[in-house]
Amino acid sequence: MFKNDKAKSTTENSKEQNKIAPGTKITGNIEAKGCFRIDGCVEGTVKTPGKVVIGKDGSVNGELECENADIEGKFSGNLKILGTLSLRSTAVIEGEAIVSKLAVEPGATFNATCTMRGGVKAIHNERGERKQQQQEKSA
Repeated sequence: MFKNDKAKSTTENSKEQNKIAPGTKITGNIEAKGCFRIDGCVEGTVKTPGKVVIGKDGSVNGELECENADIEGKFSGNLKILGTLSLRSTAVIEGEAIVSKLAVEPGATFNATCTMRGGVKAIHNERGERKQQQQEKSA
């Protein structure tokens, strides 16, 4: 009986959004099950299985690990995004990024090394052969 209540409250919490308000500065590591909106300043690691939004006046200096991220403010450090990283026109990014998908609006500053994860499609030539196979035959 008690186990079901605990499991239910855990899934309900994951739907909640955490907010770091403007003027708030947090130094340290943050782990949460829900989504985040950061309009203040975070120095450290933010880790969540949900979405993280860094507002226009928000900044993160450290590491961000999440499913999806939507950045309008400043980020400096390491990004590990399992899904899509969306950079708005006011975003300023410096550091390293590992993402599956990347969307960048005109005007965004993206000074980072970027590694794309995800499915790699084989490239086929005109005859339908994979190019890698063709190179092996000619070598």
